[in-house]
Amino acid sequence: MPLSIRQRNVSEVVVLDLNGRLWILDLPLRELMNGLLGQGKRHFVLNLAGVEYIDSSGLGQLISIWTSIRNKTGHMTILSPTQRVQRLFEITRLTTIFEILDNEADAIQQATKASA
Repeated sequence: MPLSIRQRNVSEVVVLDLNGRLWILDLPLRELMNGLLGQGKRHFVLNLAGVEYIDSSGLGQLISIWTSIRNKTGHMTILSPTQRVQRLFEITRLTTIFEILDNEADAIQQATKASA
């Protein structure tokens, strides 16, 4: 299933609800994030509850996006990854880099607080 992205704004935080696969054949997330950063957005929550699969290219996209946000003094929080995706984060030790939360209100609050 191709990646679909729904964008919501909650206060000054951009929440992106992702559904599908984050893999080599889908690049809309990186393009969207570059556009949002260009618009001055700095606070992000990526809701991964609907992402069933991430390959190495998808992980690379997430790392690249995280780096771009940090370079603009912003903050990204990961919300509700599926068990499979959470396990991938643990195996790759990305849990030491990404802030991963299960509650949307907490994720939004942390995205705002961390980059304030």
